[in-house]
Amino acid sequence: MAETKDRQARVVAPARFVKLDVFEAITGYTVSACEAKIKKGVWLEGYEYVRAPDGSRLMDMEGYERWAAGQRRVG
Repeated sequence: MAETKDRQARVVAPARFVKLDVFEAITGYTVSACEAKIKKGVWLEGYEYVRAPDGSRLMDMEGYERWAAGQRRVG
């Protein structure tokens, strides 16, 4: 049975900065959990996330990986 164009697997290139919904798909942290960590100061702007020119928050995959490994470099 041939696949339709809508059902084909898609390959995406990894990106350093990703939107919260993409971050959720990659890590399992829900958008709500991300927002809570940001609000509580667990994840810091410039380290685990950045603000895009349009003001939206983008997760920094390199910063997240350092945080997850307990190797955050602050200051």
